[in-house]
Amino acid sequence: MHDPQQLYTVDEDVARELTARTSAAGTGPVLVHVVRGFVDAGAAGAGAAEHLTERFSAQRLVTFDTDQLVDYRSRRPTMTFSSTHWSDYDTPTLAVDVVRDDEDVPFLLLHGVEPDVQWERFVGAVREVVERFAVPLTVGVHGIPMGVPHTRPLGITAHATRPELVEQHTSWFGTVQVPASVSALLELRLGTWGHDALGFAVHVPHYLAQSPFPRASQVALEHVERSTGLELATDGLEEAAREAVLEVDRQVEASEEVAAVVRALEEQYDSFARAIGRTSLLAESTELPTADELGEQFERFLAQQGGDGPGL
Repeated sequence: MHDPQQLYTVDEDVARELTARTSAAGTGPVLVHVVRGFVDAGAAGAGAAEHLTERFSAQRLVTFDTDQLVDYRSRRPTMTFSSTHWSDYDTPTLAVDVVRDDEDVPFLLLHGVEPDVQWERFVGAVREVVERFAVPLTVGVHGIPMGVPHTRPLGITAHATRPELVEQHTSWFGTVQVPASVSALLELRLGTWGHDALGFAVHVPHYLAQSPFPRASQVALEHVERSTGLELATDGLEEAAREAVLEVDRQVEASEEVAAVVRALEEQYDSFARAIGRTSLLAESTELPTADELGEQFERFLAQQGGDGPGL
């Protein structure tokens, strides 16, 4: 493997300031990673990253060389053509920022595009950042589609490099195989190198998986707060979360077919809640539509309305 240090540059002025600040505090900064990758239902992770970068001031600490990491032909960036000339290019970025929370506590935010290639080298580069700045814990967030209703609290699947880090959370799955992501590989490798890492996958109703669902981002950040002690101003997402749910409710109420599906999901959710010791999310007895069937029902409903709904 080529030297990971050749993948990134560090702003040494920002690095010195961060080191001085964390040395005085006696502990290194937490690293939160929200890399846009294979699955992020409801834009849970993307919305969380957007909230953090808009709500708090940030300084660029690490810049990765995306020219080495992105396959442009499989994921083409956007360019803007203005009448007679090319006026803008949406350059892919992948970076680590120093962000300060509501209590002025610094933490690191790794965000941007997921690398298409050189995953092991990239993870090795993040390891160098973790070890250079004495990061005590890394935390990742994203959303996954689940057969749950939007009318109930959103659950999460927690995972970590040590069982003690997630002992307060219910395990929803047994052993499964899923397509890999660089965030999952990062957590796995950090564990083998002796670093604490954990992640939260928010359970997003699968009929909302393709649209931003701010409540999912809010839940993700609430769990980051609890696990790290950071103050991330999650109440700033409350209005957007409430408006999104109201819009979904409006569309559900307009179709008895869709409302029936949501009621069935509510029955399943409530049955599971009464038998919380189960290892599967699916409670017994209630026969429900598949994700594809549910999606088709919503698509038919929206087509009948003559337009695309913002929530569904």
